[in-house]
Amino acid sequence: MRHFKIVLLLLLFSINSFGQTKSLTNYNSIADSLYKAKNYNLATNLYIKASQYADFPSRKAGALYNAACCLALQNKKDSAFIFVNKAVDFGYNDKDNITNDTDFNSLHGNSEWDNLIKRFKEEKTKSVNDNPAKVTFFTEDIHRFWKAYDLANKDSIHYKEIFKTYYFDKASIGMNDYFGSKVGSIDEFIKHIKSAPKFYHSIKKNTLKVDDYKKDFRKSFQNLKDIYPAAKFPDIYFVIGAFTSGGTVSKNGLLIGLNQASESDETPTDELSERQKTRLSKIKYLPNLLAHELIHFQQKTKRDTITLGYVIIEGMGDFIGELISGSTANPDLMNWAQGKEKVIWEKFTKDMYFNRYNNWIANSKQSSADNPPDQGYWIGYEICKAYYENAKDKKKAISEMLNIQDYRKFLAESGWEEKLSRMK
Repeated sequence: MRHFKIVLLLLLFSINSFGQTKSLTNYNSIADSLYKAKNYNLATNLYIKASQYADFPSRKAGALYNAACCLALQNKKDSAFIFVNKAVDFGYNDKDNITNDTDFNSLHGNSEWDNLIKRFKEEKTKSVNDNPAKVTFFTEDIHRFWKAYDLANKDSIHYKEIFKTYYFDKASIGMNDYFGSKVGSIDEFIKHIKSAPKFYHSIKKNTLKVDDYKKDFRKSFQNLKDIYPAAKFPDIYFVIGAFTSGGTVSKNGLLIGLNQASESDETPTDELSERQKTRLSKIKYLPNLLAHELIHFQQKTKRDTITLGYVIIEGMGDFIGELISGSTANPDLMNWAQGKEKVIWEKFTKDMYFNRYNNWIANSKQSSADNPPDQGYWIGYEICKAYYENAKDKKKAISEMLNIQDYRKFLAESGWEEKLSRMK
């Protein structure tokens, strides 16, 4: 009990110490800790604060939903209904999650609960297609970004307001998903954009080339359909982000941070940090990046915390992405790893059955010229490649990869370690 009180006092001190900074991350983090400590009253207040300071609809919705959970757990039913309905107002639409969330058990069994559930829209089918030819590519956010960018640079005093009016307030549903999951705030975004004027001036032309690649995109999609008939094809959204994600997925489709895939030989990168440089790829690899993210959309693999699972999931995106698009999204990494296979693998075996993925994926802070980040992508790629090469039925192998439930077994059956032992 004494330990709990000390922890609670530390949390309360943290709340007071950052109260003036209005940090959304801090509010959510401390609220999560209070929730785990079952201090639902304080957690409620912090989640409400988080919703007030959130810039993006999905972040507001998430914080309001969590506040409603805490209120329901306190049996404050009326307030819980108010806040969960507000979450729906801001776009919360996960019907399966809310109906199975035990935090809301106290709300079940009355007409108000029934009315709440009726608010949830049925899963949209138009954003996911069986036919790759029916995929829609949304590029409107790119054009809105450049309109805001040009206007803001002519009126620096109102820089943020201009971006809010011309970019964020008109965002597509895909852009809202991207920013809600990958960018902390509008201020974070503005800080990044302002930090690299030469870079952004130079990539405008490349970002407007997306339409030129649609034929390549569709060819990759059809190739996936040929080797994996069960494939689903989501709509694609292209956005300009804060250099925090080159690509991700949501229920609404694939979300591509195009500014991170816009480099050409003439692009100045001196304004970018070394970490940001490792996140930048050439515009010519955009079809390969899209193919990688498309594979993630297909995956129904088991969720696991071991590093082996993380690298297989990412490497699979590169391997199957290469099969359907002609190249991986990480050619420089693949070239660097040649001749170093055994050294990389020996180092990886010390981490692979622990939750140490941040040593192998999205680890640019640990990188250097002779130690590039994301080596886990290469490892997963090689494991998947070995599995595919050893399979007699290639289509079956693709399906098995996309539905892995046991990563240790998959590694053993891949023959990767045997293949590695034969290398010089």
